[in-house]
Amino acid sequence: MRKHHPTSSPASLRPGPALLRRGAFAPAVCLFSAVWLSACGGGSSDGTPAATPPVTPAATVPGAPGIGVAIAGDTIASIAFTAPASDGGSAITGYRATCTAGAASISATTATSPAPVTGLSNGQNYACTVVALNAVGSSPASAVVSVAPAAVPAGSGSSTAGVSCGISGSEFNSSASVNLTATYSWSCTSTSRILTANGVPNHPVGTFPGPGNPNRIAEVPTAATYVISPAVAAIPTAVITSGYGINGVKLEPATAGTCGDTGGTSCNLAGGGGAWSIEALGQSVFNFGVDSNNAHVQPNGSYHYHGMPEGLITKLGGSITSMTLVGWAPDGFPIYARNGYAVASNAASGLKALASSYRLKTTPDANRPATSAYPMGAFSQDYEYVAGLGDLDQCNGRTGVTPEFPEGIYHYVITATYPFVGRCVKGTPASIR
Repeated sequence: MRKHHPTSSPASLRPGPALLRRGAFAPAVCLFSAVWLSACGGGSSDGTPAATPPVTPAATVPGAPGIGVAIAGDTIASIAFTAPASDGGSAITGYRATCTAGAASISATTATSPAPVTGLSNGQNYACTVVALNAVGSSPASAVVSVAPAAVPAGSGSSTAGVSCGISGSEFNSSASVNLTATYSWSCTSTSRILTANGVPNHPVGTFPGPGNPNRIAEVPTAATYVISPAVAAIPTAVITSGYGINGVKLEPATAGTCGDTGGTSCNLAGGGGAWSIEALGQSVFNFGVDSNNAHVQPNGSYHYHGMPEGLITKLGGSITSMTLVGWAPDGFPIYARNGYAVASNAASGLKALASSYRLKTTPDANRPATSAYPMGAFSQDYEYVAGLGDLDQCNGRTGVTPEFPEGIYHYVITATYPFVGRCVKGTPASIR
C-alpha cells in the first residue's frame, strides 16, 4: 500500500524555478508551505503571521478654542481664549481673532492669549471669535464674545496722594474661626502707595473650616506697592487679584475650580484642567463655603473676598446706603462698594446702587455642560459684557466724583451681581496676582 504524506506537495503542484521567479504560482505556494509563505511576504519562516504596520491617521484641523473675556480699549480689543482640546494631530502654529461689526471684519494673529485686535471703531459693538491654526488649516470658530472699544475718558488719571495714606491697624479678632491679631498699614511716598499686612480679617467671619471649605484662617504676610498717580492705559489688563481691602485682605473674585465639557466627575473645585471656570457666587450648584462677607479661605490660610465685603464696609463706618472706599486696585485706582452718584459727575445727584454691564447669555456656549445640571451662571463663560447696559465698564469701573475725589477720578465699584469685583484694571497693574 502506498503511504500518503499530507505535508508534502504533489510534484504536479510544485512550480519550477522559473515560475517561482515570475511569481505565477505564488498564491498556491503560500497555501501549502510555511517556508513559501515567508517568501510570499505573509509571515515568518516559522509560520508566525507578519505584524501589520501601524497606520498613522491623517492630521486634521484643530478643535475650536474656548472663548474668554473681551476687554475693550481705545480702538482696540483684547480677546482672551483657551487652547482647544485637540490639535488635530498637527502642532498648533497660532491663533487668529476676528472682530466683526456688520460687513466689516478685522483680524489679528497671535501665538498666545489674549489676542489684541487693533483698528476698531470706538463705540461700535463687535462680535469676536477665535480660531486655532495648524499646518492643515484653521479650526471651527470659538463661541462669540461681544466688545465695544471706547476712548479714554477725560479726567481718568489723577493723583491719589493724601487719601488712605498713613493709616494702620492692629486688633485682635476674637471670632472663633480667627483668634488672631489683624495688622495692616498703608503708607505713601511721592510716587508709591505701600501696603504691608498679615491678611487676617478685622471683622467677624463665618465658620472655617466648615461646609464647602476645609481650610483654616492663618496669617499670610502681604506686601504690595502701587503707583500714587495712576492713569488709564490704552487697553485694560486682566488680573487675578483685583486689589486689597483697607484691612489688607485681598479681593480675588474668580476661583480655581473648573469643569470639563461633561460636567460630573470632570468638575474640580480646587483646580483641574477643565475649560469651564466655576463661579463662587451667583450660583447654587457648587458650594465654596463663602460666608456673609462673600469670602472664604484658600488652602494656605488666606482669607479673601469674592464679592461685597460686608464686614469690612461696616468696620469702615459704611452702610448699604453709603459710597464707601474699601480698598485699592493694583493699578493704583480706588475701589468703592456698591453705590455711586446717580450722575457720575454730580455729587448733588444722590447715591444709588450702581449696576454692572454684564448679563447672562441667552444661548449657552457650544460644548458647555448641560444647563439642566448646571444652570446658566455656574460658569464665568455664561456672562457677556454689553457696553452701556449698566453704569459701569467692562472692568466694573467708571470715571466720576467720589467723596474722597470731588474733582473726579476713575474708580472701581464692587457690585451685587457679576462680575462682583472687577476682573481687569484700566491702568497699568503692579502685578496681576
